[in-house]
Amino acid sequence: MSKDSLNEEALHYHAKGRPGKIEVIPTKETANQRDLSLAYSPGVAVPCLEIAKNKEDVYKYTAKGNLVAVISNGTAVLGLGDIGAEAGKPVMEGKGLLFKIYADIDVFDIELNTKNVDEFVRTVKIMEPTFGGVNLEDISAPECFEIEERLREELDIPVMHDDQHGTAIISAAALLNALEIVGKKIEEVKIVVSGAGASAISCNKLYASLGALKSNIFMFDSKGLIHPDRTNLNGKKPEFVNGNMPMETTLAEALKGADVFIGLSRGDILNGDNIKSMGKDPIVFAMANPTPEISYEEATESRDDVIMATGRSDYPNQVNNVLGFPYIFRGALDVRSSIINEEMKIAAVRALADLAKKPVPDMVNMAYGDANLKFGRDYIIPKPVDPRLITEVAPAVARAAMDSGVAKYPIKDWDAYEYELSSRLGLDNTLTKVIETKAKQAPKRVVFADAENASVLKAAQVVVEEKIALPILLGNTERINALIEEYSIELPNVKIIDPSVPANETEQEKVKAYGEVFFKKRQRKGQTLQESYAMLRKRNYYGAMMVDQGEADAMIGGLSRKYPDTVRPALQIIGPKDGVKKVATMHILMTQKGPLFLADTTINHHLDATDIADISELVANAVKNFNIEPKIALVTYSNFGSVADGESAVLMRKATAILHERHPEWIVDGEMQAHMPFDSDLLKEMHPFSKLAGHTANILIFPNLSSANIAYNLLHEVSDIDMIGPVMLGMKKPVHVLQLGATVREIVDMVALAVVDAQG
Repeated sequence: MSKDSLNEEALHYHAKGRPGKIEVIPTKETANQRDLSLAYSPGVAVPCLEIAKNKEDVYKYTAKGNLVAVISNGTAVLGLGDIGAEAGKPVMEGKGLLFKIYADIDVFDIELNTKNVDEFVRTVKIMEPTFGGVNLEDISAPECFEIEERLREELDIPVMHDDQHGTAIISAAALLNALEIVGKKIEEVKIVVSGAGASAISCNKLYASLGALKSNIFMFDSKGLIHPDRTNLNGKKPEFVNGNMPMETTLAEALKGADVFIGLSRGDILNGDNIKSMGKDPIVFAMANPTPEISYEEATESRDDVIMATGRSDYPNQVNNVLGFPYIFRGALDVRSSIINEEMKIAAVRALADLAKKPVPDMVNMAYGDANLKFGRDYIIPKPVDPRLITEVAPAVARAAMDSGVAKYPIKDWDAYEYELSSRLGLDNTLTKVIETKAKQAPKRVVFADAENASVLKAAQVVVEEKIALPILLGNTERINALIEEYSIELPNVKIIDPSVPANETEQEKVKAYGEVFFKKRQRKGQTLQESYAMLRKRNYYGAMMVDQGEADAMIGGLSRKYPDTVRPALQIIGPKDGVKKVATMHILMTQKGPLFLADTTINHHLDATDIADISELVANAVKNFNIEPKIALVTYSNFGSVADGESAVLMRKATAILHERHPEWIVDGEMQAHMPFDSDLLKEMHPFSKLAGHTANILIFPNLSSANIAYNLLHEVSDIDMIGPVMLGMKKPVHVLQLGATVREIVDMVALAVVDAQG
């Protein structure tokens, strides 16, 4: 995209529709006069009086606890300089947008038309009752140092100048990981810094807190080395004077033999020769934006062993402040911290550094067009789209606030807090967390029947690291080991079995023994002994037999095979539970309103009313195992006979009658159209007799396979809802079939579910 085209598009983006990027949205109902009388006069007087009696109740009855002020005077906007308060407003709105989308923090952006420090500080100070925190933004140095220091001292809410500390926290995490990769210690490395503004000073103060020696830090401003003999140093620059080199030393000379370069100045001030002069395994953070101090291409072409980071998203290792400030404030707000102190910043550094070492979610890989992001020279810090940031960084910051004694509202239930953080962003994975937590209490042996697949192997690594399950891999040993090496997957001591080519006499005997057992199960169904032997060399049959014979507790398959190819062996070998006439499947959709269970989505084509009632019972029992009360709607095209009788309407009506007779206490009803069980008011108004009136359904039962399959696929794709399934119901022992193309996260969820099934 050309610069002119980008400029035009940016102007259109900000001006189209409602001008700007943010709006205020009510969080309470305002549908009628009663609601308005509660929201404003006379009802609003009641919380006002409660707060007057106890100021801390302002967090209980208002938005203060989730409201941050983004405040600037427009004197140092991005790379634009002193452009004024009004001109800086689009940036402040953008900062508010980032707070909201990454951490669900509400923001008022405030642009102050003053360069006077006293006036700025007083203005912010008298607004303290409004906000839970203050994010200072785009304020020129050295005034920004004094403003932040005074506000930190005078306010009782957290204050942070993100231009200083944001880059410091992210780059510090990246630096720790880069040093780990090259095997160097932070207290021993020589660090050369280009730039001595607010960000550079803050970065190096934080590096020093992490162990870097100021005697090893050589900082340059536009006039040269920050040296004790200089008489023109202002602001915080004197903190980093270093006389270990002559004052006349140039940046290029200082770089000779250096271990680390930190660039927070201007573009294109270095070249490949400068990088070549650095020590072994140089670390180069060229963070000037949009043009780095040296281009990524030139730096990496000059040295094969360089670890390079920039502020740009189109190259590896982007030092992006959005990795920090939303989650730092989230953690600080959630414990009502009075300050953002050094301990909290270091906790954020450690959390970010640790997260980069964990397996990368599929959605992150896909977002960056890389199927194999992993900790290493090109991945030393997490990506901004990583959904785990909020649940990793915010709790670390909150815990540090508590440990350092600045939290007024300590967190007591950390699991509940993590659930809350996930749900804030529409990532309501409470159910999956419950399943995983339950699985970890007693991990089981799970056979992976499709182990010749990178996603399956990555999922196996996750379940091992998270202590969810004990994987057993089925497939060609050489292919599996090749994938493990190619994708740097760590699966130490995980058993690999190739039933098609048994590796030794013991495995040969096992295949033979399984074949004989299988023959006994199928000998009166037209199957010969030789056919049984041959079939047991197939992974799906072998895996099912391992579960049947107690050599494993559950099986996962189907990722690279047709659905019947996995279901058929399971049915032939393991079979349904006693009393179950039809095995069925359900899909679980993780909606923002909670999990929604759909059935039967993949197995049964032709059903009668009794079959549908039986399947409803299977699903209800499964849902009860998640500690969720089943609320079942049998859906079709008609609402309680509202349309002329057709086959599916009559079918669902009869099935409902069977369920009412079997389980008069259940919340179940039908036949009804699919929207009706989610509109409790409409259902109560139009059909007050319904057992679902006043409730919202969490289980949908469909009249046939076609409608169920269409529904879950459509909802999953159009609404981009996370999904678990298909979950097989009614089997004697757990076997679950993966959806074609399932992601690593979806595979892990299914494994956890299989473990919980096996525990039961």
